[in-house]
Amino acid sequence: MTARSLIARLVQQEDLNFLLTNRIPRSLLTRLMGRLSKVEQPWVCRASIALWRLFSDLDLSEAKQARFKSVHDCFTRELKPGARPIDQDPTALVSPCDALVGACGRVQQGMVLQAKGFPYPLLDLLADPQLVRYYQDGQYATLRLTSSMYHRFHAPGDCRVQQVNYISGDTWNVNPIALKRVERLFCKNERAVIRCLLPGGAVLTLVPVAAILVASMRLRFLDVLLHLRYRGPNVIPCNVGLQRGEEMGWFEHGSTIIVFAPRGAALSEGVREGGRIRMGQALLRIDQIGAV
Repeated sequence: MTARSLIARLVQQEDLNFLLTNRIPRSLLTRLMGRLSKVEQPWVCRASIALWRLFSDLDLSEAKQARFKSVHDCFTRELKPGARPIDQDPTALVSPCDALVGACGRVQQGMVLQAKGFPYPLLDLLADPQLVRYYQDGQYATLRLTSSMYHRFHAPGDCRVQQVNYISGDTWNVNPIALKRVERLFCKNERAVIRCLLPGGAVLTLVPVAAILVASMRLRFLDVLLHLRYRGPNVIPCNVGLQRGEEMGWFEHGSTIIVFAPRGAALSEGVREGGRIRMGQALLRIDQIGAV
């Protein structure tokens, strides 16, 4: 057995994985990782990326650039033009990111799932009673970005961003092991609630959730970096038009985006828990949804 296989098997042990990724000073480690990832030393960058590749399926063949100044530069890489074709069906909302599909389905009685047997109140996530009422019987999809994936996220359709509500919080790991052990995990972590108005008058909401080693997200249309030391304002009014597939922002590392659409929306064919989806592929069908 190779050293890589041995370490992989150890990390896959749930108790050990949870201990290594959660029972540590999460915020301190996250800030430290943020600083280290931005060190612009060629040998540090090359060694870090080589180690990253050793224990993940990191693929840089689609990256726009061939060389990186730092690990952070690699984390937030752009892709070559055309690497992610955008579904142009007007009745579809596309996935905002590359992801593994987590819990998904219908919002029922103000509750959604973070994992099987682990429901949480939508109000605790969105902190907005009006939005909770609006999404009753609507659809949601949890999209988990692994550390090796493309970390930028994009507009699911033509829309106008109306508001961003930044909610500071913890930095629990968001992997499946933690989701089965920590109740209301997404509601505890740092996140942004991004409210988007679609052309027909319906509202789509995206919730990027930070995690350990992340806790930092950049939205292209806001001149601030949202992170653990951000002190407000928390509710930021916006009036920004975006086209389908246009870049919205990026994470500093892998994390999660939860997408909410109102009653009448449906998951696209083939979208199911445990599956993979790429940015630009159809995520939701919205031909039956109406205005607020």
